[in-house]
Amino acid sequence: MSNIVYIATSLDGFIADKNNGVDWLHTIPNPDNDDLGFSQHMDRIDALVMGRNTFDLVASFDGPWPYTKPVFVLSNTMTTVPEKYEDKVFLTKGSAQKITRTLREKGFNHLYIDGGKTIQFFLAADLIDEMIISTIPTVLGGGIPLFGDLDQPLQFKHVKAERLLDAMVKNTFVRVR
Repeated sequence: MSNIVYIATSLDGFIADKNNGVDWLHTIPNPDNDDLGFSQHMDRIDALVMGRNTFDLVASFDGPWPYTKPVFVLSNTMTTVPEKYEDKVFLTKGSAQKITRTLREKGFNHLYIDGGKTIQFFLAADLIDEMIISTIPTVLGGGIPLFGDLDQPLQFKHVKAERLLDAMVKNTFVRVR
């Protein structure tokens, strides 16, 4: 059982710019349209847990819904899922422990945790087992940070580094317990 973060950040640690935009993620040329390991990551997980803001962002993209696994959206205000996502997206709320326990009871043992506030929420509850973070060499100077305040430090071990597209680095960290 594991909770895994898979995300890209700017060189200064932001996941979105000052206008909540993510266009800067596409500044590195990718002539072969390589998914840079994302499909391998998706093969490892049973479901996604994301925040409302991340859901709204993904839902705004052109094209079909990008996920074949169930997506659980954390929201205290959303009461229904848009009709076109009813069989793909499910609402959840509560503590990170309760959400994790409930999803595990439903057979979802390997969760992809996505979205800044959601990642911070799970880190604060010490429920992140692995982080795969790709760093794009762009300094945004502000925006939505990947990390937030914690009551105590969390130790991770660096287990892998990969250079991608001769421009960015994907680092894998596992929680030391």
